[in-house]
Amino acid sequence: MDAKQIKQLQPMLNKYLRQFDDCFGRIEPTERLKAYVTGQLSDLQRKSIEPMADAAGLPPRNLQQFLSLHKWDQMHMRDNLEQIVANEHQHPCSIGVFDETGHSKKGDKTPGVQRQWCGNTGKKDNCVVTVHLNYTAGNFHCLLDGELFLPESWSQDRDRCKAAGIPEQMTHCPKWQIALELWERAVANGVRFEWVGADEGYGKVPEFIFTLDDRGQRYVVEVPVIFTGWLVKPELLHKEHHHNRRGRKRRFPRLKAKSPSASSVKQLMLHSPVLRKIPWEKFHIKDTTKGPVVWEAKAARFYLKRDGLPRRMRWHRLGRDAS
Repeated sequence: MDAKQIKQLQPMLNKYLRQFDDCFGRIEPTERLKAYVTGQLSDLQRKSIEPMADAAGLPPRNLQQFLSLHKWDQMHMRDNLEQIVANEHQHPCSIGVFDETGHSKKGDKTPGVQRQWCGNTGKKDNCVVTVHLNYTAGNFHCLLDGELFLPESWSQDRDRCKAAGIPEQMTHCPKWQIALELWERAVANGVRFEWVGADEGYGKVPEFIFTLDDRGQRYVVEVPVIFTGWLVKPELLHKEHHHNRRGRKRRFPRLKAKSPSASSVKQLMLHSPVLRKIPWEKFHIKDTTKGPVVWEAKAARFYLKRDGLPRRMRWHRLGRDAS
């Protein structure tokens, strides 16, 4: 985007940014925000403070103070953004995506930093991790919300948290719970997701999937092969038929006698005649320098085990590398 295009968009950009004026206590930060956003969208070779301030006709110190010293209501800004998306970008095929980002860091002072998996480097690294909720609808997409993942070692050391500026009320929370909190906030602000998606980092936790089920949210989630369930729904017994039975009262519903027990996805792949009858279908994923990447996939109905019983039917898709 060159300077001419930025200039043409400036009235629309200013109108958009004015929707966040009430997130600041004074007029000066709102003007600095315009300068900073315009600089980030420009064709400047270096998008650091000094060239962006020069392009906006501001002393560099003014823009530096905006980023380092000025305060704004981050929660109100996030709510404003989500309400704008809800009002202006509703879509019958809207998708929410849960994902996390790792940022490599040096030292041990950055909030939440420790040696952990870093997606950006593809290995365990000294980094901070943030969990995000992205929204896409047709050609529109944006980042709705994000939250720092605070490791347990940090959460247990409140002096360290205080020194790093971490609020007292912020404690360790598993990433899948953070993801659900982001979803709840977005929905409370009017955002509606036809589908949400997540990788195995979230799908490996059954409670994450069950919570989405309980809230009526449709999803596509990667799950591990150790998940257990049934390909054919077993019959259930809903009441006691022998009223003279002694001993502890049995819970209902329950599996009928001689019903098959739940099996892991891995075992079903190896031994289930139902799965063997379903043909594999090939999909060309992409071309690489080493040749095409091709996967084979098949889909089957699957009843995930929850509290010992089969629950809502899901489509379970299996895949393997066929390159």
